[in-house]
Amino acid sequence: MALSSASGKCLRCGGCDFCQNLTKFRRFVLAYCKKVPKGKVTTYGAIAKAIDSHHRQSLGLRGGAAPRAVGSALKHNPFAPIVPCHRVVKSDFSIGGFSGSTGLFSCNVRRKIALLESEGMKFD
Repeated sequence: MALSSASGKCLRCGGCDFCQNLTKFRRFVLAYCKKVPKGKVTTYGAIAKAIDSHHRQSLGLRGGAAPRAVGSALKHNPFAPIVPCHRVVKSDFSIGGFSGSTGLFSCNVRRKIALLESEGMKFD
């Protein structure tokens, strides 16, 4: 399934039951994540800030979107790799978590690094 960045709905079906069960916030997170081009990264905070500035009222956010909420929304990304959540890193540009795992020795985090390296990213 492919998400529309404008509506956050599934482009294939226009709003399948699966997509309808995702919260509006999660749909926006996935849509913003899908915009990150191959070979580039963004941060959880940048996605939170974009959602806060563009969709705060429609989501009913009072305190603003939080980077941790973005990470939580990406934790179980049902659209990977179409929605490339591996391209989202921490605000200090360290790798962060992946598929609910954290730590550089986690096999999921090593997989995130391998995916980014396959797209041309370099790590020290």
